[in-house]
Amino acid sequence: MTTYDTLTSTAPWRAVHVTAQDWHTAPPTLLATMLTQLHWIRAFEETVLDLAAAGLVHGPAHSSIGQEGGAVASILALGAGDQINGSHRGHHQFLAKALQHVAPDGLDPRAAHGAAIDAVLQKTLAEIMGLAQGFCRGRGGSMHLRWLEAGALGTNAIVGGGVPLAAGAAWAHRHAGTDRVAVTYFGDGAINIGSVLETMNLTAAWKTPLCFFVENNRYAVSTTVEEATAEPRLSARGQAFNIPAWKVDGMDPLAVHTAMAEAVAHMRAGHGPTIIEADVYRFFHQNGPFPGSAFGYRTKEEEATWRARDPLLRVATEMVARELITADEIDSLRARCKATMQEIAERLTEAGEGAKRQVRVDLWPRADFRDVGLRSDQQEFVGMRVQEAADYAGTTVTRKLVDAVADVVTRRMETDASIVVMGEDVHRLKGGTNGATRGLKDRFPDRVLGTPISENAFAGLGGGLAMDGRYRPIVEFMYPDFMWVAADQIFNQIGKARHMFGGDIDVPLVLRTKVAMGTGYGSQHSMDPAGIVATSPGWRIVAPSTPYDYIGLMNTALLSRDPVLVIEHVDLYASSGEIPADDLDYFIPFGSACVRRAGSKVTVLTYLAMVDKTLQAVEALGVDAEVIDLRTLDRASLDWDTIGASVRKTNNVLIVEQGARGTSYGAMLSDEIQRRLFDWLDQPVKRVTGGEASPSISKVLERAAFAGVEEVMDGLRDVLADLGEAS
Repeated sequence: MTTYDTLTSTAPWRAVHVTAQDWHTAPPTLLATMLTQLHWIRAFEETVLDLAAAGLVHGPAHSSIGQEGGAVASILALGAGDQINGSHRGHHQFLAKALQHVAPDGLDPRAAHGAAIDAVLQKTLAEIMGLAQGFCRGRGGSMHLRWLEAGALGTNAIVGGGVPLAAGAAWAHRHAGTDRVAVTYFGDGAINIGSVLETMNLTAAWKTPLCFFVENNRYAVSTTVEEATAEPRLSARGQAFNIPAWKVDGMDPLAVHTAMAEAVAHMRAGHGPTIIEADVYRFFHQNGPFPGSAFGYRTKEEEATWRARDPLLRVATEMVARELITADEIDSLRARCKATMQEIAERLTEAGEGAKRQVRVDLWPRADFRDVGLRSDQQEFVGMRVQEAADYAGTTVTRKLVDAVADVVTRRMETDASIVVMGEDVHRLKGGTNGATRGLKDRFPDRVLGTPISENAFAGLGGGLAMDGRYRPIVEFMYPDFMWVAADQIFNQIGKARHMFGGDIDVPLVLRTKVAMGTGYGSQHSMDPAGIVATSPGWRIVAPSTPYDYIGLMNTALLSRDPVLVIEHVDLYASSGEIPADDLDYFIPFGSACVRRAGSKVTVLTYLAMVDKTLQAVEALGVDAEVIDLRTLDRASLDWDTIGASVRKTNNVLIVEQGARGTSYGAMLSDEIQRRLFDWLDQPVKRVTGGEASPSISKVLERAAFAGVEEVMDGLRDVLADLGEAS
């Protein structure tokens, strides 16, 4: 007969309630600061909605009115060195952390607010209005608020997108030997996002001090929690990952503060992540100055019930009952906050036509600020020792390219304690699936991290590490196709972060991956990522074709303050070349192509494994072609001096790449060439690519899908045919 055992989770999961006695014994300074912050944030948010209604906020205005209690109470349980990030509805979290930063000893509801608080409020409002004096210089707006000095790592417009980044900050705190923690705030919609669930698993496995703070306001835009999930108690997610969780009334600030204090103690003790679910309610619609009932998905009665539980009223009532403040003093605080916010709004606006106000014209960012800070200014490269293979006169040894990968990373980890390597199986199998990380785990056991199969989570964690500033991660994707799995972190987060947050933060991350065409791994493991990443802002791309070049380019990538994609190729791993016997500290700079063969008839531009195939094709046909190994592929790093000099000589261009035509790198490159060098071209730029479809498993169909020597020969014949020549 079948028998059953009841299984239970080992992770604590508790609801937290405070009593009248707890309110009676709560420190007066805590309550005073709590009340003051709540009123400042409420007045701030009301001003944002007023400006939005007047058309003075370009873009969304995601108000936190009604939800302030959870943010304020939880952040007051943190220390100065702790860090937070948040979601698109993040004004209240950002302001609570910023106010704590400028007033570390607390706030007195009776006292004048002072210049520091005024500056925080004005810079935050200016950012939401898109003005140059904002924290992100007007680029972030309502959804991207960052002030690193205050511990505010950045709010995020992608639902759940900031969660892995916060894990990076938390890992950095733990690895640096501190007891600091990080908190990531998100809503009920994000609880079902893959990034969030992957990060819960990763941080639990690694005992990372990250608090997942869920503001459950019961609605996405208009969809209820019950419609979106079968388990509306969102803190239950902790049970699956062995993460302790607290469920609390977010309209009761003292209960939230109690829960957060317990969670922080758990994390500081080294026990890993925590979850807090705070039940809150946004008094207004998803965006703008109207209540949800105006759109029909909530009733006025429901809204009135929640408004009666306003966290501002709760704290005020308890403080009045203890005679810590009077009703008149609360009214005075409210009036002072509103008046100050009105004054700040007037500083940022001016009289327009009729009775309307308009944004002050002199406060907008300049149009020429558009691309500033998209990448590093490259000052990090000043004084680096550039050394090309042709210029090296010392003793050399023959090494396979895959061995050169391990050699240079080992050397850099010896000289730079900030480098951390992470990826699937990088710590096992004698150097991962290809041997590229051979020996690293033995040499640097605490800096080589074998990850779960969670590209979104560990790529984002790497991004958070890079933005933290203390570490320089090397993230390995086993195959580049997995970028689509982690697309939010690669493109929306890591690639855009520097520019989005004002242009002055560094993101020193290296992402290694390999092109595996010809290995029989099929459509989902054979992509060349160059074309996709080259058309995505923020990334630099290097594609070494020799062991010598790999070392020099990787050294440059690991010196860069930008995210760098390092593309490898399985066909090149076993290829051998000469490298210095005892010198792995040279650099090959971005923007430095290499002429592999001189010629005068046609310029052939290529990279990676296609360099050798192109040389084979040229020699087989006896074409007087100039073959250029691009080496660096992003827009900012193309060597237009070398390309331009060659095109002016040959007047014909053939771009050669191996992968599918739809994601072709050559599409972008040919457009740039024809716009820059049109007057020197005798014919349109020609291209050699693979087919439209991705490679299949069948050996015959796979070979038909990508370009090889034969296709390069056909491309060369096409160029010659348009010149009236045959080969």
